Amino acid sequence: MSDRRAVPDDTPLPASTEDLLRTLAPQVLGTLVRRFGDFDTAEDALQEALLAAATQWVEHGLPDHPRAWLTQVAQRRMADAVRAEVARRRREATASDREVTGAVPVDHDDTLTMLFLCCHPTLSPAAAIALTLRAVGGLGTEQIARAFLLPEATMAQRITRAKKKLASVERPFARLDDDQWRERLGAVLHVLYLIFNEGHTSSSGPALQRTDLSEEAIRLTRAVRRLLPEDPEVTGLLALMLLTDARRAARSGAHGELIPLAEQNRAQWDRALITEGTTLITGTLAGGLRGPYQIQAAIAVLHAQAARVEDTEWTTILALYDRLEQCTDNPMVTLNRAVATAMVAGPEAGLALAETLDDQLTGTHRLDAVRGHLHEMAGDVDAAITHYASAAARTTSIPERDYLTIRAARLRCV
Repeated sequence: MSDRRAVPDDTPLPASTEDLLRTLAPQVLGTLVRRFGDFDTAEDALQEALLAAATQWVEHGLPDHPRAWLTQVAQRRMADAVRAEVARRRREATASDREVTGAVPVDHDDTLTMLFLCCHPTLSPAAAIALTLRAVGGLGTEQIARAFLLPEATMAQRITRAKKKLASVERPFARLDDDQWRERLGAVLHVLYLIFNEGHTSSSGPALQRTDLSEEAIRLTRAVRRLLPEDPEVTGLLALMLLTDARRAARSGAHGELIPLAEQNRAQWDRALITEGTTLITGTLAGGLRGPYQIQAAIAVLHAQAARVEDTEWTTILALYDRLEQCTDNPMVTLNRAVATAMVAGPEAGLALAETLDDQLTGTHRLDAVRGHLHEMAGDVDAAITHYASAAARTTSIPERDYLTIRAARLRCV
């Protein structure tokens, strides 16, 4: 199996052509996988088609129908591989039958097909993320491994296991009915949200952010929204990502140090992203504010609209967290609500709510970090130092560790 890239590293191509190939790659892969039902062979065939395009398009110019060109070349390569083995010949016949009974218009976008396949419910979130980044995002195994600070061999094994898992599922490439479509959409959005969050705040390593991941998540979510523009949760997720990503430049200092929301220079926030995100979420409100991504985007809008931290509408934000908690049993939502509660009713009220999360958040440093913040608000310096130090010892993110350590050190000097 080759390591697929949309464009070979040593092939000079205009940026527009490279972008085009990157956009078309998951669509063509989706077509091949759906027709032939063989993920690995489809990836190899696509890689050969991309290599051919990188050579011939530079020499002869873009074909009239680039996607059809890639699909035809890839299918030809795949057919050659199929004919090479008896088992592959049998698969080719099956694929031929599928083609007759399930013809798909050439302009059908299979990107969504690939997203839904990669987010199959039999896969773990970690496996789904890796497979999505490879098959839809066009990233190589080495790039994905580097993004998650894992050895390339480990990531390769994870992707291979995911493909084998899909191969063991009965008719994994079957078309979904309406109920299955809606059921799988939730998993797709969840995977995209996890990819974005890992890019926005890396869970480990020396960098606070991995913009390659957050940008890829935004790109893929835009692609989903182009296909499902009327879905309020798809739009809500895209708005949430844009509003959150708008703070990127203000979140770290000159040396990569973490700058918390309350201390950020808001002039550095990206107003174009804020405007786009606000416009998107506002457009969904006619149908009500119901979904978790919609509600989180609405909270992000309130933060974005505050010119100064003291202008933040915490009462409204708390009401939105109350509503969000009714949609999900995620303890991180309750932890965020504890912060909002402290801002409205005082730190003691926030600490009382945080006390309810001991059993649910034992595996994360964030409960201690929030407690440190709330004890600092309450003027309990010793308790704040204890919790900041505990959180610093548990986080695997170096910028977060340094921030929490400095926070505790400053309090010791008070």
